[in-house]
Amino acid sequence: MRQSIRFVAPITLLVVASTILSARLAAQVPQQLQPPANEHLLLQVHAKGDQVYTCKADAAQFTWTLKAPDAQLFDENGKPFGKHFAGPSWEASDGSRVTGKAVANVPSPDANSIPWLLVNIVTHEGSGVLSRATTIQRLNTKGGKAPASGCDAAHVGQEIRTPYSADYLFFAPK
Repeated sequence: MRQSIRFVAPITLLVVASTILSARLAAQVPQQLQPPANEHLLLQVHAKGDQVYTCKADAAQFTWTLKAPDAQLFDENGKPFGKHFAGPSWEASDGSRVTGKAVANVPSPDANSIPWLLVNIVTHEGSGVLSRATTIQRLNTKGGKAPASGCDAAHVGQEIRTPYSADYLFFAPK
């Protein structure tokens, strides 16, 4: 009996802690970034890489325009999971790939970071871990914003990479 209690107690504590953490995370995510009610969390990965910007001219205006993300994805244990790149696309090490379209965004709580997003998946490739995903949240962003200056006539076409990190939560139908 004592062995059973020693085994069950830590598992129960882990389940309760996980439930509390999930509730807190959901409470912190703005309503407009919530996935559809008929979806559940499939997986969460952490991205570390760059947002790549290009200096573009539009009439007399010069602006840094997002070209693409370029990031490595890591699972909850810090092990390589895949990559995030132009599209925007996410590809798992098993070859499954999704491409999405942002449908909502809110400013990051960190004013120096790119916005949080809700992304609807528009295409799937492969039959791996990402094949069931339908929605993605980008949360907990750090960095990645375009430079405030440096894009002018002398720098048109120049690329700049801005380091960033974020958490990507993939959701699938229940």
